[in-house]
Amino acid sequence: MFYVVFFALLFILFTIALAAWTFAPWVPMRKRDLQRVFALASLKPREIFYDLGCGDGRVVVYAAKNFNARSIGIEMALPLFWLCELRRVFAGSKNIIFKWKDLFKEDLSNADVVYFFGVPQSIKNKLRQKLERELKPGARIISYAFEIKGWRPEKTDKPKKEDISVYLYIR
Repeated sequence: MFYVVFFALLFILFTIALAAWTFAPWVPMRKRDLQRVFALASLKPREIFYDLGCGDGRVVVYAAKNFNARSIGIEMALPLFWLCELRRVFAGSKNIIFKWKDLFKEDLSNADVVYFFGVPQSIKNKLRQKLERELKPGARIISYAFEIKGWRPEKTDKPKKEDISVYLYIR
């Protein structure tokens, strides 16, 4: 029994480390930034919204409940995915989908809005190419905190010096 618990815990820790290593560590979005993000996103009802590396699922639930968007969260860290599923149940919205998956293996071709928090190296080395390959023209990309190197943002939101920058890009 000890070995089963030990290896289960080891697997769970592995998923957390792998998620942090491949894209970004989990850093929860500040609640006060939700309105800024969605003001830039201009999300409309029934549009398809993706949160890549969705962490605790708060942004996905917000999109579904406040904009009636079909909201999809991709998360690789197993404990965070379980938390997302719990949030989905309590949210009571049929527009919320969470996937326990590597975000780089998700097809984004139907996305209207893609939101993410990623570290600059991961954005530059992998995510930018994926977005260029898969997103349809007119798709909106929201990057929380870091720019996409090589792209020019349509708009940047940083009202105060202590605020985190939010970048809007349009494909």
